[in-house]
Amino acid sequence: MFTPNINAQQGNQQAQGAGTKQSGSGNRIEVPQAKDALNNMKHEIAGELGINLKQGYNGDLTSRQAGYIGGYMVKRLIEQQEKAMAGK
Repeated sequence: MFTPNINAQQGNQQAQGAGTKQSGSGNRIEVPQAKDALNNMKHEIAGELGINLKQGYNGDLTSRQAGYIGGYMVKRLIEQQEKAMAGK
């Protein structure tokens, strides 16, 4: 009877990924031309949610407020992409 060694496979996968260098930031904009549109969307959504955003640094926001804004941005971007893929 064959019993696969799962731990050996996982260790091998981790070793393969160990040499790759990843950037430290998960929130960088992949398409720089979209920066203004994303910023406008952020301010629009914050306004809809009743959260006061300033231009520039908004470090006084709570994690919950920032999460709401980011979550709704993702939701809206997914909706837009689904509509585009459906041809609407």
